Amino acid sequence: MRAIAFQTPGPADTALIEIDMPRPEPTGRDLLVEVRAISVNPVDVKVRAAARPEPGHPRVLGYDAAGVVTGVGRDVRDFAVGDEVYYAGALERPGSNAEFQLVDERIVGRKPRSLDFAQAAAIPLTAITAWEALDDRLRVMRPVPGAARAILIVGGAGGVGSIAIQLAKLRGLTVIATASRPETREWCKMMGADHVVDHREDLPAQVAALNLGQPAFVFSTTHTDRHLAAIAEIIAPQGRFVLIDDPAALDINPFKRKSVSVHWEFMFTRSMFQTEDIRAQGELLTQVAGLLDEGRLRTTMTENLGRIDLVNLKKAHVRIETAQSIGKTVLAGF
Repeated sequence: MRAIAFQTPGPADTALIEIDMPRPEPTGRDLLVEVRAISVNPVDVKVRAAARPEPGHPRVLGYDAAGVVTGVGRDVRDFAVGDEVYYAGALERPGSNAEFQLVDERIVGRKPRSLDFAQAAAIPLTAITAWEALDDRLRVMRPVPGAARAILIVGGAGGVGSIAIQLAKLRGLTVIATASRPETREWCKMMGADHVVDHREDLPAQVAALNLGQPAFVFSTTHTDRHLAAIAEIIAPQGRFVLIDDPAALDINPFKRKSVSVHWEFMFTRSMFQTEDIRAQGELLTQVAGLLDEGRLRTTMTENLGRIDLVNLKKAHVRIETAQSIGKTVLAGF
């Protein structure tokens, strides 16, 4: 089968290569999925730029995917051949940049009926990240005494920010998103943000001017180290803060005086450690599919670059690296 991989870390233009590899066979709880569409995430770029696969064993990247089940392992209970599915995969297994992929059924959801494969592929990784951040880390349904029932989302126009805005609104929160360009500000409004502030300007002053009070929650998706002092000033005493990026260093001492709890969200934790609640990710994706089919959520796909091939995948990686993308970029069909 065809796949796109890398053997040596480096820029997308030189590192990504097309390879041919055997079609895998499902065992245990594995589904064999014929990949119909993928999307590209910052994790693809980070791994490609830094990881070093074993010599002679190119690594296939790709996490988000939507496709059709073509085979099942003997222990599979919840899916059958012919089912349309979507998922975000696992870090330690070959990825979705291939015609066929093995994935544990417990982290797979049924594809939204109302979306095509490309629209569906934009959703899984970011939806899992945002859902876990809001519910498992920030516990947004548990109020913070005296705080505004509001959330500041730093980086509202990115893939995670776009779905986090929508999910936060469904949970009854007032959403303050950050964006600095006219097009990203407009996108945040389209996703449902109540207010949009500019992260290149004085964030505490802008949030204070909204007269909402201090927000109970802050969700930082990017450049956390740049905004940490502002976040510590903005967040309410006893508030909750979650981040998903990878600062080289993070001094959380400024949060001590307010007793702010600090959380990291990493959506691969459940699959990486085979946690007891690993099935929660598949269940979560099926719930998200229902919300999409009901029209209560919308896909965050903004661009379909065309077929899943070497040229288009290189373009997608470059778009992610510029950090100027809005929503999600997808590819569909081999």
